[in-house]
Amino acid sequence: MGTLEEWMATVRAELALDGDGVADLRVVQDSILDLARDAAHGVARPAAPLTAYLVGVAVGRGASLPEAAGRIAALALSRLDAGTEGSAGEAKAREGKAGGDKAGEGKTGEGQASDGAPVDH
Repeated sequence: MGTLEEWMATVRAELALDGDGVADLRVVQDSILDLARDAAHGVARPAAPLTAYLVGVAVGRGASLPEAAGRIAALALSRLDAGTEGSAGEAKAREGKAGGDKAGEGKTGEGQASDGAPVDH
């Protein structure tokens, strides 16, 4: 069993998700990873876990995982194809602005304005 499969089994046990109500882990893994990829590319990277969560809520209320994940993945990819505000290029630009607290990214340094332009002192 690989690391991902071990982790999924551990989480499943910790949350007491046993029995007939839980889908095959391979189906879950394939559906959710594909959904997360499509949401990240079609909308923005942070959309991946949030979208997976919302689909999980829908599944918890009775929706079919493959059907719900497929429908929402197609919706995310349609945003990419349509070049809407959620396109990958604009998502990257937003992430660059929002990522200022990661290891110094996006922070202004000495001699640099908040927009990145050089400043004379």
